[in-house]
Amino acid sequence: MKAKVLLLSFALIISLLTGCAQQPSQSQTPNQTTPPETTPDVQTSASIVADNAAFEKAISNTGTWIICLTKDLTFDKDLVLDGEFKNGKKDDEGKDIIQRKIALYTQDEDRTVTARFTLTAPKLTINSPNARIQSGTFKGDLYVSAKNFELVDATVDGNVYFTTEEAQSTFKMDEKSKITGKQELKK
Repeated sequence: MKAKVLLLSFALIISLLTGCAQQPSQSQTPNQTTPPETTPDVQTSASIVADNAAFEKAISNTGTWIICLTKDLTFDKDLVLDGEFKNGKKDDEGKDIIQRKIALYTQDEDRTVTARFTLTAPKLTINSPNARIQSGTFKGDLYVSAKNFELVDATVDGNVYFTTEEAQSTFKMDEKSKITGKQELKK
């Protein structure tokens, strides 16, 4: 009986380890042949960031789908939100949802915003499709190159420039959001 329990336990552990082994994402594979925009990263966890280096890594094409600040961050160089990521959810047709979010806030268990933060940089370029900045302030100029960019309960203390007509026509902003500067197409 002990041998049977031990054997079943061993088999269970092996199957768990095999199932949980991290596979490299398509965007991390060297010499890839398909462009990153057609092969989303499978990373679905959040990146909680409290310093500049962690933020830069999180917004890269090898980062995470959601980047959560825990304090104000200031950069003296331009930043780029890059890569295509799945958020771990499926749409009504069962397809993976592509999304990217810079969360400039913390929240409680009821999803009530408990603190808002400011991200400051001369320029932030949005290359990730279906990206959003939520519940905080970005100080600087925002350059939107990807489609379906959103501001949700957020402020841009600067200008918003769209680098393509598609980026401009698919841009959304809720009634709580505001832009202090101009919004224009700038190719």
